Amino acid sequence: MLPILLFVSAFVFSSFVEYWIHRLMHANARIGERHRDHHRRNTGQGVLWEFLDYVKGASLAMLPFFLVSWQAGLGWLLGALAYAVFSAYAHQLQHENPTKCFWMKMPVHYIHHKHGMWEHNFGLGVDWWDHLFRTYKPMPWPTEVETNEPERGYWALRWW
Repeated sequence: MLPILLFVSAFVFSSFVEYWIHRLMHANARIGERHRDHHRRNTGQGVLWEFLDYVKGASLAMLPFFLVSWQAGLGWLLGALAYAVFSAYAHQLQHENPTKCFWMKMPVHYIHHKHGMWEHNFGLGVDWWDHLFRTYKPMPWPTEVETNEPERGYWALRWW
């Protein structure tokens, strides 16, 4: 039971950290230079490269539960890795095919870029924290632009 609880906890905690790091990148010029370039280009790096960035940034936070037990460490590590995979996919999907983000009422990261938002819609994979911390800003979705896009599958995006 403990590994499952830690898997879910790590998944949720990772989404929380991602939200706050994204907010910090918008609030601090030193930390956010690479992120501002991401906004200028308005593209993802590809799922694999996004995933590797997330894992590099979170690698130390993935390991401490191994001090408790092997099972606890494995549960936490797998939950954190699962969120990194999900978030890398969700980030790339919102840049390339945002209408496929069925798990959110509105793909917040896509809207964040489309409307040049610097104080709203910071979630990448989920919008929970935007709702909780009152940074969620609803916008018209989908618009005519998105509804006129050619139909593409969930996997039709840049992977590397």
